[in-house]
Amino acid sequence: MMPLGDDNSGRRTLPIVTYVLIAINVLVFVLLELPNPNLDAFILQWGTVPAEIMAGRGLLTLITSMFLHGGWAHLLGNMLFLWIFGDNVEDAFGHGLYTAFYFVTGIIASLAQVFLNTSSTIPGVGASGAISGVLAAYIVMFGSNRVRVLMGGILTSVPAYVMIGLWIVLQFVNGFASIANTAQTDGVAYAAHVGGFLAGLVLTFLLRGMARPQLAAGTRRTNLR
Repeated sequence: MMPLGDDNSGRRTLPIVTYVLIAINVLVFVLLELPNPNLDAFILQWGTVPAEIMAGRGLLTLITSMFLHGGWAHLLGNMLFLWIFGDNVEDAFGHGLYTAFYFVTGIIASLAQVFLNTSSTIPGVGASGAISGVLAAYIVMFGSNRVRVLMGGILTSVPAYVMIGLWIVLQFVNGFASIANTAQTDGVAYAAHVGGFLAGLVLTFLLRGMARPQLAAGTRRTNLR
């Protein structure tokens, strides 16, 4: 089930932070990763290596790793989710709180993967941990919004809680499978996805009182982006 757009009618502000995050991710990939002849060393230096974190080294990589990706599919998939779901969450939280929320959930997501396999020397990269936190905030605050999805070659729309709910269930299932195999089963850091999502849920419930109220139902109009 691939999301293609959501109900964007209630958004009141330009999602500057979301756009900037997407731009930085794309620029880092295009300018620093694609042309890099020493890409493996670059990823090792700036990706999150569990063994290094456990030794108290490379703590900055908990942030830098959020802007690195393992290929076009990895990058575009993450940016698609951020573009669709990030703007509504940013509109609700405001630019500053949303920025803090994004980085905190991203750091917690990376730490979840670190604690899953503390001795691993394989660097973890990607924005998906932070984006998982954004998805958690979205399902709490905008769970009834319609999301346009491509499912089995058919274009349809479903409530956000269905689409995101199925996604996180899959992460949990694959995450347990990865634990059973002591590592990632297919190169995907499922523990980071689950950790980021759970952190996002907790933070959203804690911060909901600071979020801007949604528009009244009578003032909303359907506008699937």
